[in-house]
Amino acid sequence: MKEILREIGVIARALDSISNIEFKEYDLTKGQYLYLVRICEEPGIIQEKLAEMIKVDRTTAARAIQKLELHGFIQKKDDSVNKKIKKLFPTEKGKVVYPMIKREHDHSNRVALDGFSEEEAEQIYEYLLRVRKNIEKDWEDVKKGKKRSY
Repeated sequence: MKEILREIGVIARALDSISNIEFKEYDLTKGQYLYLVRICEEPGIIQEKLAEMIKVDRTTAARAIQKLELHGFIQKKDDSVNKKIKKLFPTEKGKVVYPMIKREHDHSNRVALDGFSEEEAEQIYEYLLRVRKNIEKDWEDVKKGKKRSY
């Protein structure tokens, strides 16, 4: 069997490393840009939903969100109905940086798919969606404390 997940991991780490270096000048480090992008795309998102989208635990998400807030990229606002819920919004600083992150993402996507036809790119996308859906079930189960059987 081919080591598909190993290759996906190598690609993800390489792109993450590039992004961390390129976004350092904006005070964004260690994957914080992922959170900022989702908050810009979905203003008002709550922390738990954001953590679920990125597939990280709540503690990891809380640390990244705290740093983004500290550096002025996002702000938390109380929910109008439930005051315990904090909604996340980009600040002006966050909105200014977002297009730069988006351009980097679009560039990386073009580089990654260089030499692939539109049809091949669509196939890759569909296959990766299927892989993600397969993994998400285990992720949900393990997150809830279940053990996987190997």
